[in-house]
Amino acid sequence: MEITPEQTQIGKDNFNEAVGSPLTRRDLMKAAAAASVGLGAMYFNYEKLNGSPVKAAFIGCGDEANVLMTEHPMDYMELVAIADPRKANIDDTFKGTHPEARIGLIKKLTQEKAAKVQVFSSHLELLQARADGKVDFEMVVIAVPLSQHAPIALACLDAGLHVLTEKLMAHNITECKQMIRKAEEKGLLLAVGHQRHYSVLYDNANDLIKKGLLGDIKFIRAQWHRNNSFPDRDSWRKWESISDAEKKDLLELEKSGKLKELGYDSAQQLVDWRLYNKTGGGLMAELGSHQMDASSIFLGKKHPLAVQGYGGKNFYGMEGVGPKDKWDDDRDIDDQIFVTLEFPGKTYEKNKNDIAVVTYSSISTNRQEFYGETVFGSRGTLIMKEEKEALLYKEQSPASGGGLDQRLWVIDNAKGGGPALDSYNTAAPTAAGAMAQAGMGDKVSRGYKEEMEHFCYCVSNKLGPETLRCNGRVAMADAIMALTANLAMKHKKRIVFKDEWFDPASDAVPETDEQVKV
Repeated sequence: MEITPEQTQIGKDNFNEAVGSPLTRRDLMKAAAAASVGLGAMYFNYEKLNGSPVKAAFIGCGDEANVLMTEHPMDYMELVAIADPRKANIDDTFKGTHPEARIGLIKKLTQEKAAKVQVFSSHLELLQARADGKVDFEMVVIAVPLSQHAPIALACLDAGLHVLTEKLMAHNITECKQMIRKAEEKGLLLAVGHQRHYSVLYDNANDLIKKGLLGDIKFIRAQWHRNNSFPDRDSWRKWESISDAEKKDLLELEKSGKLKELGYDSAQQLVDWRLYNKTGGGLMAELGSHQMDASSIFLGKKHPLAVQGYGGKNFYGMEGVGPKDKWDDDRDIDDQIFVTLEFPGKTYEKNKNDIAVVTYSSISTNRQEFYGETVFGSRGTLIMKEEKEALLYKEQSPASGGGLDQRLWVIDNAKGGGPALDSYNTAAPTAAGAMAQAGMGDKVSRGYKEEMEHFCYCVSNKLGPETLRCNGRVAMADAIMALTANLAMKHKKRIVFKDEWFDPASDAVPETDEQVKV
């Protein structure tokens, strides 16, 4: 969808106008504009901690972990220990690798406080030190390769620790159910870092959808396109770019058998884990799960009905396609995927033809389009752009204008009841739109900080798992969507989702369902 800069600004103004309208505005909007507490606390109903910050350890110190450590809320969380078998990752964690996204613990905490953070070579060593009384913490943040989410989470839950793990929840749905059951058995909190559940931007967008401003939603288009066809562009293949010194360290760990003990067949598999089915989940798990999560939120968190799609290794490993050095690429995962999911519409229980369709694509050879989601409703279109912007446009109607160039406001729809979009010709947004933007803040948070704040708040106040916006049951539904999509592509079948897959008490899972048998 080609949108000019002027149309983009109109779309952003329209979104703020709708959020700030007296007909749609929530009570918290006015308070948020002038509040001294953080936006997360205001929007997601948690408060400052009365006691000390919750002591936490981070397991895994790669790029994603360092984003989380940069965002970690020091008023809520005290980082006391980190664990990672890669010495280079530990070094990067303290020094930082990016001036904003991954600033490093020395800059985040100060040199003096960073020096007090204890360092361990694995979660096994970390948990043993805690058992021996050498380090004290009550929660962990897990940011390791996907195949190790469940084994490490289960070990931590067994040790009496609350667990916040990165997405995707686990490598398969059996593991997801094991994690939920273990957390419930131990009376501990388990949450998964699908951060859109803690994005103020997405929360306000979803509120407009729930109020009916977009009308009937029949289609959501989601995508995350990248271009790895240029030399040195593939960010998921890192083995060749790490230093000789780190390669030597990791190969020694491989030879000693310690990597095998941690779940990896080789040093290269540990470094390039996203490329292999044994350690990762491919484009659908790593990227598509974000979009499926957002689409599910916009459709009322309903479980999907069916999925089908195509996935292929169409660029890497194809002789005559792309640079010659890519012909012998050993990755398992697809480099192009195209998926269609069917969701129940609002009246599906009465009318089985009421279906909403979500399409998802992730390709590796073109990045012309931004990543995000476009929600197509009968009364309006909502574009969520790279987690930073929300654009809203009114659908053109016989009675009033609409489209990409038309500003809008919210009116009371006397015929249908509730608020509705209308167009107007002024060249500037109203005071309501300006107030909405002030309430949401100038710098849009992607939700990392807020999810950690809320998790710590729940731990500190001994709240139950139902208070977590992305608890194990919610996160398992996201995992089921992503991993079943992978199965549909692998077996070239349309797979129908079953209710028992979403029930943690049931042993039924998509991986062993009769639909996927060859």
